[in-house]
Amino acid sequence: MTASLSPHDFDGLLDRYPAIRCLSLDCFDTLLWRDTHAPRDLFHALEGTTIVQRSSAESHARRAALATDGSGEVTIEQIYAQLMPLASPTERLAAIEAEIAAEARHCFAFAPTVHLMMTAKARGLQLIVVSDTYFSAEQLRTLIARSAGDEVAGLIDRIFCSSEFGKAKAGGLFGDVIGRLKLPPETVLHLGDNASADVQGVAPFGVNALHLAQFSESAAQRLRLEAAADRIVHPAAPVAGSPLPHRAALSIAEPLLADPAERLGATLLGPVLHGFERWLGEEARALEETRGGKVHWLFLMRDGYLPMQVHALSGPHDNAHAVEISRFTSIAASLTSDRAVSDYVERQFGTGADILGRQLLMPEERIKALCAGRSPAEACFALAREARSGPGRKATVRAARGYADRLVAHVAATVRPDKGDTLMFIDLGYNGSVQNHVAALLEERLGVHVAGRYLLLRETYRTGLDKKGLISGEHYDAFTLEAYCSNVAVLEQLCTSSAGSVVDYQADGTPIRRDNAITPAQNATREKIQAGCLKFQAFAGGALLRQDRSGEAELWRKGAASVLARMMFLPVADELAVIERFEHDINLGGEATTGLFDKAEAGRALRQRGLFYMNNSERMYLPAELQGQGLATRLSLLTQRRFGLPLTFSDMADATIDLPVVFADREQATPQIVTATATHDGFFLAAIPVGAGQYSVALQFGALFDWFELDSLSFHRVDEFLTAKPDDQRLELAAEPELDGITRAGGRLMQADSATGFVMVHPPQIADPGQMLLACVFRPTVVRQSAADHEIAAPAGAVARAGSPAPATELLA
Repeated sequence: MTASLSPHDFDGLLDRYPAIRCLSLDCFDTLLWRDTHAPRDLFHALEGTTIVQRSSAESHARRAALATDGSGEVTIEQIYAQLMPLASPTERLAAIEAEIAAEARHCFAFAPTVHLMMTAKARGLQLIVVSDTYFSAEQLRTLIARSAGDEVAGLIDRIFCSSEFGKAKAGGLFGDVIGRLKLPPETVLHLGDNASADVQGVAPFGVNALHLAQFSESAAQRLRLEAAADRIVHPAAPVAGSPLPHRAALSIAEPLLADPAERLGATLLGPVLHGFERWLGEEARALEETRGGKVHWLFLMRDGYLPMQVHALSGPHDNAHAVEISRFTSIAASLTSDRAVSDYVERQFGTGADILGRQLLMPEERIKALCAGRSPAEACFALAREARSGPGRKATVRAARGYADRLVAHVAATVRPDKGDTLMFIDLGYNGSVQNHVAALLEERLGVHVAGRYLLLRETYRTGLDKKGLISGEHYDAFTLEAYCSNVAVLEQLCTSSAGSVVDYQADGTPIRRDNAITPAQNATREKIQAGCLKFQAFAGGALLRQDRSGEAELWRKGAASVLARMMFLPVADELAVIERFEHDINLGGEATTGLFDKAEAGRALRQRGLFYMNNSERMYLPAELQGQGLATRLSLLTQRRFGLPLTFSDMADATIDLPVVFADREQATPQIVTATATHDGFFLAAIPVGAGQYSVALQFGALFDWFELDSLSFHRVDEFLTAKPDDQRLELAAEPELDGITRAGGRLMQADSATGFVMVHPPQIADPGQMLLACVFRPTVVRQSAADHEIAAPAGAVARAGSPAPATELLA
């Protein structure tokens, strides 16, 4: 059995081996770690050389070495001879130096390993590095010194490289190492991250061998998915690919966190908010330099709660303030003119009538009176007329001016800024709505400058205000930002506080909050998640030793963006298990909440509409619903959103079945063929027009299948079915089928007793049905032999009755 240990197990390790005289370390991913997900990702940073060219050159060089001496071990000089066959020796040497320089920029020493090295040297142990690498010992020592510092390199007595011995650790390199050391093998302790090379290749020589388990299997999967997300959301750039600067801190922290909620906070929010905090510090310094005065950090509650907790870890800050300005109160304070009221009504017309009326500061009794007996659309019209009327408009403006006075009092009492200071609004984003509504008010009343700094910034219109975002249009195109914003609700719920949202202020600025509609259980889970985030911060700063820190800010920006994209689009099951019962509060002055995600809804909608459901859905956290439906569905969603692909239902469905049906009314029966289109997981959708509810429909499944699964039968209005989003309210009536020659075998599974078996559906009995269609969702399981003989093929997974597999091709006419 391989003896494995985590980085936190390094403390006291040498005490377990009192007889050792030499500590041996692997180099890469043990002593030196890279910023990138995989070693080859660093090749993106090589100017004039692509990752494919560099990787291919190494493969060619290793094949040549196998053909020559059977070792497969090569030097970097041999690699560059393949990469640059026509270049001069001087040009190759320059290119090799450029690669070593790139390695030095993107490598760092893993702090727990360095601490172990210092402990070993303090005990008088010999310290060696044994590495499977194309670098020479001299090149590797130079790299260690340039990336980790001379002090770290100076701890190392000897370096052994596979390139100089013509054999790897798994090929017997340690036999030569023991011979050179002239030590009994049992007095040597070797530690490395590769179980095959560093344990199985070393232990046979009698050496004590330990495996450094960098990550658990679940952590390794998350990092792979983050690297995949990075390649989708970040355009090609002349820097190392897939930067994941949080790997070192996660390797230390995650094994210490047994609680799944804390683990979620550390692995997701920890890296994201660490990168955000570093960026905020740079922005605050830049504002001080350019504008003068004091920069006050105003964390907008409630979503700014966790970023403020992260900020507090760096020490006491007299310029950090929790400011309670909700979207509701900021809008209320902005409606101080007739024009502002008119603009708001025009922008928000069509939203819920109660929300519109409440935001216009109408009394609840008046809202109820205006909405009573009216449809949602009619209620919106009534509220809009009220807001535009003289008395209604004056009442809103008068109430809004009071809100403005009280909001200014809140900021003044909380922050106490001097004239000329800067109020740096800090929030998750994504539109900066609070800043939009109150910046001019605060600047006029307090004589300050208002700047907004957001984790995610995607303005819905060009405000011209001082706004920036860690993830913004400065680095990403519009479609990428839209993709991030589509699932921002999950981030908001993880970062928010348990306090209710502010709905007003007392005259002295004291916030008045509504009760929190979120359950105590959700609040308790969120507190654990946030505790995990804060624990990550304790490791992030001290997990590594690096000489060149000039590029760290960009590494953390891209790393945070990749982690966030991965969680938003590629969440894993154990993460979602933590938040599966979470609700999201709308935060518009009322107490409305909605489930964050519903996995059952995704399965139903995918079967009924296929990937078209994803294309049009505006669910709170759609990728969470898709988890369990196959990674391909979530990757499809991510790429569609990331690139704004103009795909429709017909583009996504490339298999069809010609389903025979009979339309019948009181006078005649007419046979027709209806084309059913593939949706998801082998299911097909047949959308069958039934006029204004006058046709019964017989679906002749027996002609095609011996066995099939009938998922659902439902009536819809044609215009709603074709244009409404799956989340919209629309007419959907379950149809009651009558079976003739078909037996229900159990659940949704049906058996057709003969080729004449059919399912009869009668039209719905409703007043004014309009043009209707019958949506039938089914999945073939066993194709009738007579249908197969006529070249009707089954989709993948269906079988022919006679025992021979039906062709796994499209079902075509």
